[in-house]
Amino acid sequence: MRFDELGLRPELLRAIDESGYTQPTPIQERAIPSVLEGKDVMCCAQTGTGKTAAFALPILQRLSEKKRANLRALILVPTRELAIQVGKSLNEYGKYLDIVSTTAFGGVPIEPQQMMLRHGVDILVATPGRLIDHMWRGNIDYRNTEYLVLDEADRMLDMGFIKDVTEIIREIPVERQSMLFSATLDREIVTLAKNILKAPVRIEVAPPATTLDEVDQ
Repeated sequence: MRFDELGLRPELLRAIDESGYTQPTPIQERAIPSVLEGKDVMCCAQTGTGKTAAFALPILQRLSEKKRANLRALILVPTRELAIQVGKSLNEYGKYLDIVSTTAFGGVPIEPQQMMLRHGVDILVATPGRLIDHMWRGNIDYRNTEYLVLDEADRMLDMGFIKDVTEIIREIPVERQSMLFSATLDREIVTLAKNILKAPVRIEVAPPATTLDEVDQ
């Protein structure tokens, strides 16, 4: 299968081509059509399977088909490094679309993030702790949030973020499309999924035998 068989718009296909990708990975092949159809998904996939594009591409496409509004998509990640990586991917794939994304994570001054959020963004990639800080400061308005992604949900639970994640999800509109990605689907993850997903498509892909995405050869 090729990317142009997945129903993606020309602007995204052009960005994908310029990124050097030729064929979708198994998780992209299975997840992208489901997300484009508006379905919730629960994916068991490890780093290196191409999971970021599996949610980033269809979210960018769906947002590009609708009227602009503030904070239409929220992507929760466990670490600053992953937030930077996902934010970079969104900018790379969405460079030919009129969509603004930004990141919010700890360990850096909060003021520049605050200014960006108040100016208005379509997509926010955030770590739970820093996002809670922004919520307390009144920088977050979830009224238009239609898409929620929990990336590496198992790591978020392992790092003790479950209380923050629960508090955040409680504020997001119930009428939304949700996606959960995790390297494992143990009891805690399945319980979390039941609380946030509606009739999800379950996708499991084997870990790749190739070099991880982040490793330069």
